Amino acid sequence: MSSVESNALRLGSIEGDGIGREIVTETMRVVEEALAAARAPGVVWTPLPMGNAAIADHASPLPESTFDALTGLDGWVMGPHDSASYPAEHRVGPPPGGAIRKRFDLYANIRPARAFTGVRSMSPRMDVVIVRENSEGLYADRNMFAGSGEFKPTPDVALSVGVITRQATERIAHVAFRLARTRRKHVTIVHKANVLPMTTGLFRDVCAEVGLQYPDVVVDDEHVDAMAAHLVRRGEEFDVVVTENLFGDILSDLAAELGGSLGTAASLNCSDTIAMAQAAHGAAPTIAGRNRANPSALFLSAAMLLRWLGERRSDPTLTHAGDRIEHGVAATFEAGTATADLGGLASTSEFTEHVLARIRKR
Repeated sequence: MSSVESNALRLGSIEGDGIGREIVTETMRVVEEALAAARAPGVVWTPLPMGNAAIADHASPLPESTFDALTGLDGWVMGPHDSASYPAEHRVGPPPGGAIRKRFDLYANIRPARAFTGVRSMSPRMDVVIVRENSEGLYADRNMFAGSGEFKPTPDVALSVGVITRQATERIAHVAFRLARTRRKHVTIVHKANVLPMTTGLFRDVCAEVGLQYPDVVVDDEHVDAMAAHLVRRGEEFDVVVTENLFGDILSDLAAELGGSLGTAASLNCSDTIAMAQAAHGAAPTIAGRNRANPSALFLSAAMLLRWLGERRSDPTLTHAGDRIEHGVAATFEAGTATADLGGLASTSEFTEHVLARIRKR
């Protein structure tokens, strides 16, 4: 099918910083191959600036023109940003990823952590999804209408405001429970209500109330510190974990490392109408441009994006395309092909070629 057909996906490609150019370029190839193999609609890519390149060309790490273009798209694939490398005047305010999440109300951050055969793992049966509330909580760049939730009334006093609302908690809870119905029907609510009873206690209680609408799903809850220990000791026993922003950020990185590596950690940021595929890892500037980056996390994030679009379009070919990508990555690992960060010898481009071959064969 032609990529210019009327029902083609309109996706943005945002390279960002560091290894972004390499992994985004290869992800675009993988998406196109999977769509063709699944006989799904084609894709029209819109490249958009972000990061140091955008500063050089537009005097901003995230130009307003990028926001404007994103508004007209079905979704986008975003590479990492390296905010620490920006000139001082561009390190003020939220980083590009946070700004995009806030502007488009990408309130759900879905972060699966699974072990792959062929990847050394501390928890070889790990298969958990962290559903992270993405719009408020203890994240200072997202929890206020204007300004920041973190401030200093004096040079020697720093304060941070954590925001939990019923509305935001209800909508993320529904995401978690709907997801659990497609998996093993178990949701664990993570909070810290023993010391933050009003904020995380509200989060716990509202999630539990939503759970009553899903009688087929088992519900339990854990304190966040206990949950960290449980993931290490018996992570394979958990299915879907729903929690606030900061807790979700920490627990998802922990679960990813226990399952094998942050380099394989996929992530989807979404609202009810639009989604962004963005790997959980950073920009790795020390290996940028050397064809050594591990693209698998962004491949898997793109697979999540295609399945998300398939569900909303009621188009099983898009879901199938996403499944093909995940199968291609898993089969490549199982065959013993991996990049250097996972102990392998494959370059970025070599790993991609192996994944592409398996996408075609399935």
